Amino acid sequence: MKNMPKLVTPAQAAQVIKSGDDIVLANFCSEPRYLPMAIMERAPELINVRLFHMAVQGPFVQNYLGKEMETHIKCATPFCGRNPTIRQLLKNGKADFYPISFSKIPDLLRKGEIKSDVFIVTVSPPDDDGFCSLGISVDYAWGAIERPAKIIIAEINPNMPRTSGRTALHISKIDYITEVNEPLFELPQSSISDIERKIGGYVSELVNDGTTLQIGYGGMSESVIYFLKNKQNLGIHTEMVADGLRELIITGTVNNSQKSIHQGKSICTFSAGTKMLYQWLDKNPLIEMYPVDYTNDPTIIASNRNLVAINTALQVDLYGNIYADMLGLSDQYSGAGGQLDFAIGCALTNDAKFINVLSSTSNHDTVSRIVIHPSIETNNPIAPQVPTVPRYLSDYVVTEYGIARLKGKTNRERAKSLISIAHPNYRALLTRQAHRLGLL
Repeated sequence: MKNMPKLVTPAQAAQVIKSGDDIVLANFCSEPRYLPMAIMERAPELINVRLFHMAVQGPFVQNYLGKEMETHIKCATPFCGRNPTIRQLLKNGKADFYPISFSKIPDLLRKGEIKSDVFIVTVSPPDDDGFCSLGISVDYAWGAIERPAKIIIAEINPNMPRTSGRTALHISKIDYITEVNEPLFELPQSSISDIERKIGGYVSELVNDGTTLQIGYGGMSESVIYFLKNKQNLGIHTEMVADGLRELIITGTVNNSQKSIHQGKSICTFSAGTKMLYQWLDKNPLIEMYPVDYTNDPTIIASNRNLVAINTALQVDLYGNIYADMLGLSDQYSGAGGQLDFAIGCALTNDAKFINVLSSTSNHDTVSRIVIHPSIETNNPIAPQVPTVPRYLSDYVVTEYGIARLKGKTNRERAKSLISIAHPNYRALLTRQAHRLGLL
């Protein structure tokens, strides 16, 4: 067991970093408030440091744009979170991208394939027994914590909720602490568009009473939550618990009574939303948080009876390939996240539904999101080119014009079904293109 941690300022903690180190940043809204910026301010003194993270929240990200910053501190990520700075760095070859699914990150950290010399994290204050809580972000944290010879630097923040599941980290495992009392990062909440209302209505038709839900990150998929309020006995086995799921649990729509594993509990690997959500999570026994290599393990996913997984796509081609993380060939818009994990998990069982939702067009109806194939697109230079989920795993696709069922269907049947849910302005063109390729 390590000695008790040393209390330091963020600037003093940043002095621990040395050239050649790889730093792992806690995920999403669990990102520390001050440590990342303190490290960035030390950048001129450092060479060949890498900072690994997924979606980032703090202003430190702007420091990546400094002249030749990549020689000092270089971004490394498997998920851009649509952040324009990270996307531009990748386009310019000034950042590293890992094309991996969410579930694989902890194993790569443990094995050292993703190097991790220092882990920086936000935790709750310790309880009477000395245990802090990882709070709203467990996901890949244990992959970084469990590697030997690890330096752990923590911001102890009383606003971090104490959550249930595998979240307890003894303070003796932490090397340096800095005390802060700042709100956790929050996600802005937006109103639901007319298109999202239509899509949510169609998706609700595919969700039966007693279903266990996974709902992916993103406004389009999260908006579906608000159209499930008339359902009964729903369960949750997902990556992220957001404010909408909190409402379903409070009202009793979600009670997890019909789940085949973790009955009575909503399972996730991280949470992100508002202060109200974080306060509700504090000491809430109904929510259990586990590492992402458990929640997103396809065999665990497949253990959930009557699972419905709902994720967002950028584009779908008439063969059924799902494009969800890149624009063109050079703009890494997000990443695979857990979408591929749940696609595989759903494919391993006979009663799951894997649903991708998307609006039928973009850019004010000038671009169709249902396409014959990216290689044939001529009027959309940033049409996604690299599939996130191959056609062999696709199942349901939903737009504001309806539902297309792809699983078990021929190429011809898929093409007809997808054309029927494309925007009416593009159905004739898609039909002509499909005929030329022999799909119709």
